[in-house]
Amino acid sequence: MIFGMRVRGGLFATLVMFAVPVVATLAAVSTSVPAVAQTVDSIVVEGNRRVEVETIRSYFRAGPGGRLSQAQIDDGLKALIETGLFQDVRIDQRGGRLVVVVVENPVIGRIAFEGNKKVKDEQLTSEIQSKPRGTFSRPMVQSDAQRIAEIYRRSGRYDVRVNPQIIEQPNNRVDLIFEITEGVKTGVRSIEFVGNVAYSSYRLRDVIKTRESNILSFLGGNDVYDPDRVEADRDLLRRFYLKNGYADVQVVAALTEYDPEKKGFLVTFKIEEGQQYRVASVNYQSTIATLDPNSLSSFSRVNVGSLYNAEALEKSVEEMQIEASRRGYAFAVVRPRGDRNFENHTVSITFAVDEGPRTYIERINIRGNTRTRDYVIRREFDLSEGDAYNRALVDRAERRLKNLDFFKSVKIVTEPGSSSDRVILIVDLEEKSTGDFSVSGGYSTSDGALAEVSVSERNLLGRGLFAKASVTYGQYARGYSLSFVEPYLLDYRIALGLDLYQRQQLSNSFISYGTNTLGFSPRLGFSLREDLSLQLRYSIYQQEITLPSTLANCNNNPFNGLLAFNPSPAYANLNGIPAGGTATAGGQSATDTGGQGLWCYNDGEASLPVRKELAGGKTLTSALGYSLNYNTLDNNKNPTDGLIIDFKQDFAGVGGDVSYIKSAMDAKYYTPIVSDIVGVIHAQGGILNQFGNTELRMLDHFQMGPNLVRGFAPNGIGPRDINPYGTQDAIGGTKYWGLSAELQMPFWFLPKEVGLKGAVYADAGGLYDYKGPTSWAATGEVNVPGCIPPTQNPASPGTCLGLQFDDSKVVRTSVGVGLIWQSPFGPLRFDYAVPLTKGRYDRVQEFRFGGGTTF
Repeated sequence: MIFGMRVRGGLFATLVMFAVPVVATLAAVSTSVPAVAQTVDSIVVEGNRRVEVETIRSYFRAGPGGRLSQAQIDDGLKALIETGLFQDVRIDQRGGRLVVVVVENPVIGRIAFEGNKKVKDEQLTSEIQSKPRGTFSRPMVQSDAQRIAEIYRRSGRYDVRVNPQIIEQPNNRVDLIFEITEGVKTGVRSIEFVGNVAYSSYRLRDVIKTRESNILSFLGGNDVYDPDRVEADRDLLRRFYLKNGYADVQVVAALTEYDPEKKGFLVTFKIEEGQQYRVASVNYQSTIATLDPNSLSSFSRVNVGSLYNAEALEKSVEEMQIEASRRGYAFAVVRPRGDRNFENHTVSITFAVDEGPRTYIERINIRGNTRTRDYVIRREFDLSEGDAYNRALVDRAERRLKNLDFFKSVKIVTEPGSSSDRVILIVDLEEKSTGDFSVSGGYSTSDGALAEVSVSERNLLGRGLFAKASVTYGQYARGYSLSFVEPYLLDYRIALGLDLYQRQQLSNSFISYGTNTLGFSPRLGFSLREDLSLQLRYSIYQQEITLPSTLANCNNNPFNGLLAFNPSPAYANLNGIPAGGTATAGGQSATDTGGQGLWCYNDGEASLPVRKELAGGKTLTSALGYSLNYNTLDNNKNPTDGLIIDFKQDFAGVGGDVSYIKSAMDAKYYTPIVSDIVGVIHAQGGILNQFGNTELRMLDHFQMGPNLVRGFAPNGIGPRDINPYGTQDAIGGTKYWGLSAELQMPFWFLPKEVGLKGAVYADAGGLYDYKGPTSWAATGEVNVPGCIPPTQNPASPGTCLGLQFDDSKVVRTSVGVGLIWQSPFGPLRFDYAVPLTKGRYDRVQEFRFGGGTTF
């Protein structure tokens, strides 16, 4: 490391001072020291300004009789030099006394950084050891310069140069300035795999975090070369193979080479796959006489005949060891043993339960949490000080802390305690930013353009609380929401969530009406297992329908809808004009000259259920509900294997204006078919039941379209008002089912980092059984010209009342292709589907697009 010096006042002596290496100081020890032994009290100190004489003397430790030998004097000299407080230390003999001459290091006045644009001063200040008002130390400054360079290298800037500069100040003080030349980012130009046969390089690139540089890399950072990330990728690859049956896999090396022509790194992973193994048998043994090992078999996730899965093996060991601890065997240790049959490619697994060492936890020390409260970290442990040490519980706590997403790194290690049966748990953390401000935008063929601004904090006030506020404004949807989550209610592992929201859905080409919804929903979440969760909720919301005036006026004759929505004695039952006839009311008259009659639907009113919702005004819904979620996906964002099932029920009628029981189930199963091709089976279904005397509303019915069978428009499937003179609104159904089969495959000719893959699929489903309002005698509404109009006698309403709708139970089917893009702008999907079978009045939309982004 080369130091520079900015000299004020021509202090050439300062340059000389820093040019003298410390090694020369050690040479000064050769100054003759007499063989006559000295005492500590006889030491004379010269040159000290800040360091006390007694402090300097304390580094010389006398032997028996209080005398200092030559070796003890040498040790004292070395100890003084190692303190870093002095530039120079000399020992002289004067008049029978031992004289220690010191030249103290300067005091740092201020520290500054120049040339840093990509890394803030605050981050660099927190990383270096040199501090203002601290002692200047040449080795420490060298270390600080290397640390700054390392920070830049981890962000991909390997051309960085850091040059420390010293500015001399009066009173033995200096200013320390780090001149930084940041250089440009050094990316990963290629990622290759050698020795992989079972899985293609394309598939393995999904496993690792490092990415190749491309034109969109500026939106991410994983293409920047980071040796720690590459090393972590080796472990990810190894665990991937172990999870898929390759018990002998070795990721031999991760070779990196800088290519000056490509101005980037070439990364190559060397893999020895070995053979794929299946489980031949699973056995249980115990050396603890009172513990039946077979009683732990229900906690095993390893099954005979299945592929060997190291991850399932680890979880089995953890669950079994925790269960043994619950039964009172606090020191029980479960050790798995695998016996391979190399000819049959099988492995026999034995879970051996033994009595482990009786070790207790003396303390849990937490380091690195400057913002997060200690109790937020400690509550992730299922053990505390004084408990029996259980490695499985410690591993679970480490995994939970990582899943909090509050920390860049989490590592739990043990240190010896005050006795042989005590250990100290050291929790080393590195915190990261947990606040997010995002501006999201998207467009879909159903919702139009949409924008959202949100502010969220995952670790509010360092207490582990979650809070989010968002505002949405779009072409057809607008609103806001406030969310708050307390993950540990009353110190139990129960999550309390509170949601307040307001949504406005505007009329569009798919629905003639709009809705306004204002609601509040508290909820409780329970984790029953790692793959199973339960949520209990209560929802209360107020909802109303809005309609353009042209769709709510009954008809366009001179009476202008007063008949239907402003009833009075004069208009009580007068609704239309018979063919060729004349009607008079309130001093106004109208004559039908076309011979067809003027009825309510002549100008295209919304359907009767819609207008009944409108006339009913605001409706309050109060409902209790729950959801069960089972999730074994290997990756929630881009799954290739596993099952996810979501079942939910809501019971409305706990107060409010409506009552129903609504049940729905959604399940997706992912499985790899052949190399890089993933099969997806999607099944869904639901049913709405009425209870009590309250009529089901149209708004409570299921509305389906491309979310059930692609190739159909939103609200394009199921019961529909078939009056040709109205808007033919979809009125929903009380039962639906859907089944879809899809193959997802990458485009092998494109770089993996582009994130594009294709899909082919076939869908089938149906929506049936509308059970909402079908008539409204008070309005005397007409829906088919030529019917007998109502008379002035309410007992003779005629034949023009009621709703006519199509409820065809035909199975809707379609086939299609899709384009899926995991873009830097968010997930995007394009679908083109062609319906094969459909209902007579269903609406088709062959092309569909949706997506969004956060930036």
